[in-house]
Amino acid sequence: MKILGIDPGTVVMGWGVVEGEGTELALVDFGAITVNEKSPMAERLNRLFIELQKIVRKHQPDCVAVEQPFVAKNVRTALAIGRAQAIAILAAANQEIPCFEYTPAHIKQRVANYGAGSKEQIQEMVRLQLGLAEIPEPNDAADALAVAICHAQEVHLNDLITRQGERQ
Repeated sequence: MKILGIDPGTVVMGWGVVEGEGTELALVDFGAITVNEKSPMAERLNRLFIELQKIVRKHQPDCVAVEQPFVAKNVRTALAIGRAQAIAILAAANQEIPCFEYTPAHIKQRVANYGAGSKEQIQEMVRLQLGLAEIPEPNDAADALAVAICHAQEVHLNDLITRQGERQ
């Protein structure tokens, strides 16, 4: 299974592609889409959508996993990130690719087995789980890879639960 993970943002949108099953994942590609923060919001969202469509067409993922915005810190920021999240969902839907959403705490739990882990801990776990020499840069790309790993872990866990239920 090939998974495109997305860390939404209206200035920088991180993305990462992993391939494999369960805990056996390999890095395919990663990066970040950067737009001019001084551009009008509609223009930024359009550029993000166009660039994300190129990534989807290039990598042809089986599914897309997107991080949900965290609202508690700043509502205005969460709303902006929600717009970028909608762009990511639309890019997947436009290609008829299933899209899944995960909260930051859920991503941390799946990637590091600790729902309150620091950004640095999560990025180090991404490096370790993908067998990389260095943490992927920029940080937005490492975060996107964490979203992809989270989805792979979620699918793996659901498969294990399903198989266990079939045995009983």
